[in-house]
Amino acid sequence: MSNMKLNIAGVEFKNPVIAASGTFGFGREYAEYINLNNIGGISVKGLTLEPRQGNPSPRIAETPSGILNSVGLQNPGVHAFVRDEISFLRKFDTKIIVNIAGNTIEEYCEMVSILNDADIDMIELNVSCPNVKKGCLAFGSTPEGVAEITKQVRRECKKPLIVKLTPNVTDIVSIAKAAENEGADAVSLINTLLGMVIDIHTRRPILHNNMGGLSGPAVKPVAVRMVYQVAKSVNIPIIGMGGISNHEDVIEFLLAGATAVMVGTTNFVNPTACTDIVENLESYMRDKHINQLSELIGKVVPY
Repeated sequence: MSNMKLNIAGVEFKNPVIAASGTFGFGREYAEYINLNNIGGISVKGLTLEPRQGNPSPRIAETPSGILNSVGLQNPGVHAFVRDEISFLRKFDTKIIVNIAGNTIEEYCEMVSILNDADIDMIELNVSCPNVKKGCLAFGSTPEGVAEITKQVRRECKKPLIVKLTPNVTDIVSIAKAAENEGADAVSLINTLLGMVIDIHTRRPILHNNMGGLSGPAVKPVAVRMVYQVAKSVNIPIIGMGGISNHEDVIEFLLAGATAVMVGTTNFVNPTACTDIVENLESYMRDKHINQLSELIGKVVPY
């Protein structure tokens, strides 16, 4: 049997397949289709300090090789998650990663202080949110913004901290290095790419919010490129995501330098995707006589 275990900031995962935030709810829905014990972890739906209803519909649009979403972080709030969802997730042998979002650094820090005492494994900091105190530019759009929020949250955070990076920047490496320099234990990338779809008959955007985040197979080459660039520049683990549909995609991310991966949009198409990927990845490693994930991570051979 090939060993697919890995360690990120002291947290041991049984395998590198993590369900991505925003595509897996709190695990309840998918527990009807797969054995949650068989995946490495679950990054839960993005949480805010207070409950949010999200954006008006329509807020999902199918695109070639993906979807465009503008859900707007609909969620029950961090207090409801702690009260209602952790006990369910702890029934399973899988790591719990809590994705948090906010409009001010103070909101992020308050959520972290709540989650410090919760029975979870890691916190994933979504820096793609608009900073209302800085003209609503995304926290993650500049190295300075990433550095500031990572530094402040790190001071409060007692859990291992992942910073989830937006691809809507000109230099992903400087963004990742800013997170590392201010204490991030790992980075995850990429979040969705900003996109737009227009109905040519009504001449209106399909999404009520006009624009939204593009995910799915269409973004994979961009994600692999960014993981590869970041892996050459930081010394902390990378969790890669963006368009992963099968075990071959996972291997591609590992070769580019990812330590683990998050599987997202494909769950909407195939609810057993995560466990299928784990099974097929293990078969690949066995057939290729690969004993450890370390034999794959960062082993791409560039020209």
